[in-house]
Amino acid sequence: MNIKQDIIERANHIFYIVIVLAMTVIVRLLYVQYFHTDKKGRPWRAHVEATVIQRDTIRAMRGKIYALNDNLLATSLPTYVVGIDPMLAKKEYYKDKLDSLSTILARIFRERTAYGYKELINDARQRKRRYVLLSRRRITFQERQELLKWPFFRSTSKVAARGGVLRPHYERYHPFGQMAERTIGNLDAKTNRGLIGLEASFQPELAGKNAVGRVEVLAGGVRKPVNDGPDMTPEPGMDLYTTIDVNFQDIAESSLRSALEKYKAAKGCVIVMEVATGEIRAIANLTKRGRGDGPDYYVENFNHALSERTDPGSTFKLATMMALLEEKAISLNQLVATGGGSTTYHGLGIHDAKRGGAGTITARQVFEKSSNVGTHLLMKSYFYSRPKLYCQYLGKFHLTQPTGIHMKGEATPIVRNPDMKGWSSVSLTSMSYGYEMQITPLQMLAFYNAVANGGRWVRPMLVKQIKRGDELIEDNKPYTLSETICSRETARLAQSLLRGVVVEGTAKHINNPHYAIAGKTGTAQKIINGRYQVGKYYTSFIGYFPADKPKYSMITVVDTPQGDNIDLLYAGAVSAPVFKAVADRIVASDIKMHAPMRANPSKPVSTTGMLAGYANDLQTISSTLNLAEEPSTDGWVESSGNGHWKSRQTRTDQVPDVRGLSLRDAVYLLENRGFRVSIEGHGKVKEQSVSPGIGIANVAGRAINLKLG
Repeated sequence: MNIKQDIIERANHIFYIVIVLAMTVIVRLLYVQYFHTDKKGRPWRAHVEATVIQRDTIRAMRGKIYALNDNLLATSLPTYVVGIDPMLAKKEYYKDKLDSLSTILARIFRERTAYGYKELINDARQRKRRYVLLSRRRITFQERQELLKWPFFRSTSKVAARGGVLRPHYERYHPFGQMAERTIGNLDAKTNRGLIGLEASFQPELAGKNAVGRVEVLAGGVRKPVNDGPDMTPEPGMDLYTTIDVNFQDIAESSLRSALEKYKAAKGCVIVMEVATGEIRAIANLTKRGRGDGPDYYVENFNHALSERTDPGSTFKLATMMALLEEKAISLNQLVATGGGSTTYHGLGIHDAKRGGAGTITARQVFEKSSNVGTHLLMKSYFYSRPKLYCQYLGKFHLTQPTGIHMKGEATPIVRNPDMKGWSSVSLTSMSYGYEMQITPLQMLAFYNAVANGGRWVRPMLVKQIKRGDELIEDNKPYTLSETICSRETARLAQSLLRGVVVEGTAKHINNPHYAIAGKTGTAQKIINGRYQVGKYYTSFIGYFPADKPKYSMITVVDTPQGDNIDLLYAGAVSAPVFKAVADRIVASDIKMHAPMRANPSKPVSTTGMLAGYANDLQTISSTLNLAEEPSTDGWVESSGNGHWKSRQTRTDQVPDVRGLSLRDAVYLLENRGFRVSIEGHGKVKEQSVSPGIGIANVAGRAINLKLG
C-alpha cells in the first residue's frame, strides 16, 4: 500500500508541474502578444504580424494586340514599386553610397528631401528591418532605367546590386485611345482577366503563365520576395496580330460619329471587310450617352456589329430575290403591278415608302426602288405555297446561323420557319422584306460579301496570327464554305441588282463617277412597346466597292435618326452617305485601287512652275514622271529660266533664299537655322520677310514670314 500511495503522490506532483508549465507558457504568450515591446517601446505583436511568409502570385506580362503594319492597339506598360533591404549591404558600401541613393530618390519621388530618405533608410537598418518601402508611388520604366544607374540598384559584372528591390506591375495601355475600344476590350482590374472583346476571347493566349513563390508580407501589406529563383519568373503572354487597319478604323469611326451627331441618332456601327479573305479592316460601334445638363456624346460601350440582333429591313430583299432567281421563278424584266404602293394580305397592311406607289414596274425595279408591295407579289407567285423551300434557301445563304468569327459575343440569328412557334399565314410576307427576324449587322454583311465574291461565303476574320516573340504559334487562313451559296448566274444577276440600286434606285445620290459602288438600302421600323413605330427607324446600307472588281464590302448602320422630315430619315438619306464617305476616303488612300498613269515618252511633261528645290528630289521626280529637264548638279538648285538649273547658295550663317521652294523645303531650311516661321497663303514661297544673304546673327528674334502664291 505504501508503494501505491508513493506512486500516486509522485503522479500528482508531475501533474501540478505540467499545469504550472502550461500556465507559464500561456501567460508568456499573452504577454508577448499584448504587452511585450522592443527597445523603442513598440509592441512586439506588430513586428510579428509584419513578417508573415505567404505564397504569392506574380502576374505575367500580358501579350500585345497589333493592327496591320505592326501598329500597336494594346500593350502592358510596366510600373515598379521601389523598396530596399537596408541590411544587405556591407557597412563600408552602405556608408559610402547612401548619400548618392538618397539624392536620386528625392529627385525621382519628390516626397522627401535627400536627408529625409537617408533617415528613413538608416532607421530601418538600425531596427534590422529587411525591407523598407521607399514610396507608394510606382515609377515608370524610364525612371527605373535611371534608378538602375545608382548604388544599391546598379548591377554590373563586377558589382552586384546591394539591396534595391524593383517589383513590376503591369497596366494596360491603348496607344490609339478609344479607337476600336469595344473590339479590343478591357480587363478586370482585380483579376487582370479579359472582360470583353479580344481581351476576353483570347484570354488564355494573352495572359501568359503566372509565377508562384514566397513573399514576406510586411506592415501595411507590403510584399517582399523571399527569393527570385526560377519559380518566381512568369512566362509572358502571346501577341495577337489582328486584321484591323488603323487608318480605315479612324475613317469609319469619324464618318459614323459625324452622321450620328448630325441626326442625333441613338447608336450605329460600321464594318469594313476585305471581300476575298473576310479580313475585317474596321469595326466601329458608337452609342449615345447624355451628360444631363450638357450635350450628348458617343462612346464605344457595346458591340452592335457583333451582338445586336434586329429586323434588317429591305437589305433582306436581296435574299428573297436570289431565292426566286435560284428557282428560276421570275425574270428581272417581268412586269409587276404595284399599283398605288399599298395593299393588304390576310389582314396585314403592306406599304411602299414612296407615296402614290410606282405603278407597274419590272422585277428589277421592284428591287431598285425597294417596293414592299412588289416583293410581296413576287413571293406570292411562287414561295407562298412553298414556305419550307424558301427557309431552306435562307439556310443555304448562311443567314440562319452565326458566322463563327473567332470572338466571343456573337449573337445567334433568329429566323422563322414553319416549324417554329408563332409562325402565321403572314410570316413569309413579313420575312420577304426583312421583318419577323433578328439578324446582326455582321451576319448580313457576310451574306452580301458572298455575293460580291461570286457566291463564295467567307468567314469574317479579326485575328490573323498569334505569336510568341518571333515564333509563329497560329496562322489563321481564310475559311471559305466548300459549296457556293448560289449559282454563278444568280450571283451575277444579284450583283447587277445591287449596282442598279446605286445607279437608278434608292441610293443613286451616292453614285461616284470615279469608282463604282453596289449595295442596298434598308429602313426597318423599330418595335417600341411591342408595336412598330412610324418615324422610328433602323437604317442601314450594305454593299461593296469597286463594283466591277470588288475589294471591300461594308455595312453602315444608323439607328433611330431624328429629324422633322420623316422622308429624310430613310436609309438612302442617312446610312448610304456614311457608306460613301468611308468608301471615298478608303479609295483615295489606296493607290492600288487607282489605274496607273500611262507614260508617253514622246511627249515629256513641261517643268513650268518647278522654280527651286533639292536636286536629288527633283531628279527623282523628273525621271519618274518623264519631265523635260532634270538638274545635273547636287544640293539646292534653282531654275535659270531657260530650261536649265544652277546651284543656289545656302550658307548656314546666312538667311537662305527660299523663294520658289515648296513650303516643306522652305520650313526645313529655316527651322534648321533656328527661325520661327509664319505662313500666309497657299502654294510655293513667293516672298520672304527677311532678305536672303543677311547674317543670321543680325536677325532680331529669329522670326521670318513667308508669303505663298
